[in-house]
Amino acid sequence: MIRSNYAMSNGGGAPSSSTHLLDFLEEPIPGVGTYDDFHTIDWVREKCKDRERHRKINSKKKESAWEFTKSLYDAWSGWLVVTLTGLASGALAGLIDIAADWMNDLKEGVCLSALWFNHEQCCWTSNETTFAERDKCPQWKSWAELILGQAEGPGSYIMNYFMYIYWALSFAFLAVCLVKVFAPYACGSGIPEIKTILSGFIIRGYLGKWTLMIKTITLVLAVASGLSLGKEGPLVHVACCCGNIFSYLFPKYSKNEAKKREVLSAASAAGVSVAFGAPIGGVLFSLEEVSYYFPLKTLWRSFFAALVAAFVLRSINPFGNSRLVLFYVEYHTPWYLFELLPFILLGVFGGLWGAFFIKANIAWCRRRKSTRFGRYPVLEVILVAAITAVVAFPNPYTRKNTSELIKELFTDCGPLESSQLCQYRSQMNGTKAFSDDQPAGPGVYSAMWQLCLALIFKIIMTIFTFGLKVPSGLFIPSMAIGAIAGRIVGIAMEQLAYYHHDWFLFKEWCEVGADCITPGLYAMVGAAACLGGVTRMTVSLVIIVFELTGGLEYIVPLMAAVMTSKWVGDAFGREGIYEAHIRLNGYPFLDSKEEFTHTTLAREVMRPRRNDPPLAVLTQDDLTVEELQGIINETSYNGFPVIVSKESQRLVGFALRRDITIAIENARRKQEGIVLNSRVYFTQHAPTLPADSPRPLKLRSILDMSPFTVTDHTPMEIVVDIFRKLGLRQCLVTHNGRLLGIITKKDILRHMAQMANQDPESIMFN
Repeated sequence: MIRSNYAMSNGGGAPSSSTHLLDFLEEPIPGVGTYDDFHTIDWVREKCKDRERHRKINSKKKESAWEFTKSLYDAWSGWLVVTLTGLASGALAGLIDIAADWMNDLKEGVCLSALWFNHEQCCWTSNETTFAERDKCPQWKSWAELILGQAEGPGSYIMNYFMYIYWALSFAFLAVCLVKVFAPYACGSGIPEIKTILSGFIIRGYLGKWTLMIKTITLVLAVASGLSLGKEGPLVHVACCCGNIFSYLFPKYSKNEAKKREVLSAASAAGVSVAFGAPIGGVLFSLEEVSYYFPLKTLWRSFFAALVAAFVLRSINPFGNSRLVLFYVEYHTPWYLFELLPFILLGVFGGLWGAFFIKANIAWCRRRKSTRFGRYPVLEVILVAAITAVVAFPNPYTRKNTSELIKELFTDCGPLESSQLCQYRSQMNGTKAFSDDQPAGPGVYSAMWQLCLALIFKIIMTIFTFGLKVPSGLFIPSMAIGAIAGRIVGIAMEQLAYYHHDWFLFKEWCEVGADCITPGLYAMVGAAACLGGVTRMTVSLVIIVFELTGGLEYIVPLMAAVMTSKWVGDAFGREGIYEAHIRLNGYPFLDSKEEFTHTTLAREVMRPRRNDPPLAVLTQDDLTVEELQGIINETSYNGFPVIVSKESQRLVGFALRRDITIAIENARRKQEGIVLNSRVYFTQHAPTLPADSPRPLKLRSILDMSPFTVTDHTPMEIVVDIFRKLGLRQCLVTHNGRLLGIITKKDILRHMAQMANQDPESIMFN
């Protein structure tokens, strides 16, 4: 019965009652429109899907109160998901800050009155602390006091040294083992991968719950182990994991990859907001550094997510100083015009350090990938942690937590400072004075030596640490290097101004006995310059440092140094450290900052090339299921152009491999009569078939009827622009309406690598 009905409808007779069976597949097929791991999303298709969903909701909302409620929920779900992301990011950041501080102090001793207090909290309630030694109190015991019963002497020093190394190695070993066993994606900073994901690449599991859990735990361990790394980059990864997990609660985001990326953009803003206590800097960071597609709506949601996250962190108050930030500073003197010269020199240093670091770190990471050394990540982490701990302990500036070191370098010398950096001699009565420029005392000179050694140590260790198989951020080590260099320059300028106040430079601004130079400000400018040199951030970096320190007055010096560091760094290579790591890992990322200046045409880049086999295509109505499956099994392409016939080569549309496979499986499961020699057709009406032929399979619903096409004479710079701005996966090349070839995102990346004299195969993700 069914067969004769088919014959009637196929033969052009009166439409039969079974024609609705032919449109069975017009219903959405579960799984069609989804993506495989390590594939790029189709932004155009995702945006169309979202507009269609939106139209459907709008058309139904006047039908009933329930539909109206659903439309309200849909409209508010965006704000709801970024609120949840902000709350979770703030809470996790507070937890990480508190735990890392406590474990960091555990390397030196324990608080007997309350084991969960860190060193500073332990001595808050003590009445026996002195002003000069405010960190010494009977409640806090070093390991030598606990084990040997003595606080001073060579024996206690050796015991403390040993315990410091023991704890550092334990934390590092635990961190790398957890990462290796439970969540390999939890290593590194995470920002290169998040940039790639936001550009439309799919890395399944990278933002999953296991990665979130392990990254949170191992980040605390890695920071506490004393390795030269920071927690700021990984906090962006943690926040994006929260955003990804919460987006699954809302179908609007869980079923649309492009919409999900709007949530991830807001989450990365929340991550920087809690990492630095800089909500506005976080929004600008998301806009300038990580996001690929950033509509106005996402800007507002990022702002809101950053606000919520900062509010939660402020409520937790992890630093106990009622501030969002660790490095809050107040300088009492303005900066003078002549100081722009040393600020610009610090910018030059930052740019040189950035260029050197990127080249050295990438060379080391490439060596790790290509040699046997990369097969032993645990051993490498243990080795680096051991060297770091052994060299760091004797120097007080490398022994302490990097964040505390930066805080000390930023801080201005005042009557409340007991740091070595503030031991100046007063000429009036031999006591220390703080109101004006003073000759440096022996404490300052020994601190300068220690800082110079710390600078060399940090530069070397950061190169080998970034890229280890533990969570490792780059912001804090880079800022520490800049802050050390800046403080050294600041003290040198201060002493110059004191001993040579009659010089032309100083005579105009520096009166004798007046405070003229603030060394802490130089540290702040140096920190911004070095971070700018490594990441090539500009606007967001200045705002982050200004929010981090509260130094509104010093925006011009910061801008001058950051811009100089970017120019100097760009002279050696245009890409920042994150772009360099994206290229090293071969992620398919089209950087919008890169310019395409070559004069090639689409036909020179498209495949098939002259000696290649012909393009794999599907015809619209004369393939069988068996032939279609044969084409799919013999090739590895992600999609196939559909043409009218082999003779005419006129383009009909484009069908994705995954969608075809799912549609065939679905039809076999749900429709009777679909066999290997069933005819497959992509047209609106079934082709004319003999009466005894098996039931045909209609695949029109999975066909993209409007694939992007360019002619063979289109300049490649326009093609590259189209790929960047529309986020395309592939584009078909035609000549007078006839299909010639195809250009994919990978073809473009290969072509760009070739033009830059690089190996085109080295840039492909494996």
